[in-house]
Amino acid sequence: MKTRLPVTAARNFFRAVIMAALTLTVSATPAQDWAKALLNKSPRHQEWVKVTHGGRSVDAFIVYPEVSHKAPAVVLIHEIFGLSDWARSMADDIAAMGYIVIAPDLLSGFGPNGGGTAAFADQQAAMKAVSGLDADTVTADLNAAADSALKLPAANGRLAVIGFCWGGGKSFLYATQRKDLSAAFVFYGPPPPTESMKSIVAPVYGFYGGNDARITATVPDTKTAMAAAGKKYDPVIYDGAGHGFMRAGEDPTNTNFANTTARSEALKRLESLLKSM
Repeated sequence: MKTRLPVTAARNFFRAVIMAALTLTVSATPAQDWAKALLNKSPRHQEWVKVTHGGRSVDAFIVYPEVSHKAPAVVLIHEIFGLSDWARSMADDIAAMGYIVIAPDLLSGFGPNGGGTAAFADQQAAMKAVSGLDADTVTADLNAAADSALKLPAANGRLAVIGFCWGGGKSFLYATQRKDLSAAFVFYGPPPPTESMKSIVAPVYGFYGGNDARITATVPDTKTAMAAAGKKYDPVIYDGAGHGFMRAGEDPTNTNFANTTARSEALKRLESLLKSM
């Protein structure tokens, strides 16, 4: 009889093998080629789709889990860097846990020649463009992506949102706007305006770095405000981890071991919370 490793353990073992190989050539490897390599090795079905609302079209990356039953849908909101190879790899990680993951490129149409994230010349240009996105357009894009995922034959009608960095803040904000969410997961993102918290229906789970005071310093007041609004907010702070530890924790060039530990612990927590959703 074959022994099957738990999802998280199997994924971590596979990543360790890939990372060991990539570390040998990291000095000659462009940024995030390691993430692209992991993504290309995935056994899961991936595809690009276009979701539309009004006259706007948004490119979105979807990853399906290898399961025999219908699955919940998860909307993944990318970092301030746009829909990078790492963001797509993270979508694959979550799909490995048993969820349909849709990751819209919120820069769709805003890049050079009408392109998206990949059309920008460099990371700084993409960051500037993300910072300038219209809030209402972002919400409409997320709604279009969520609605599209929920209509998939393989979807079971349940919906969650997860975001990282800039996307973490948008995930928290989206929880104030979308009433059919089962959960919102906020990775090192700022909270929404206090007055909007009363509109939140889903539980909000936070993941923060201990060495990320710019964001983590907001946690105590956010706990107070969410409690006053009668909403569930469950934050965890990972000692020694910096901002972006989910990405940094698997980057072969990472020198802060706390990032690696935080990523591993956060993945286990995320998987457990998703199962209880």
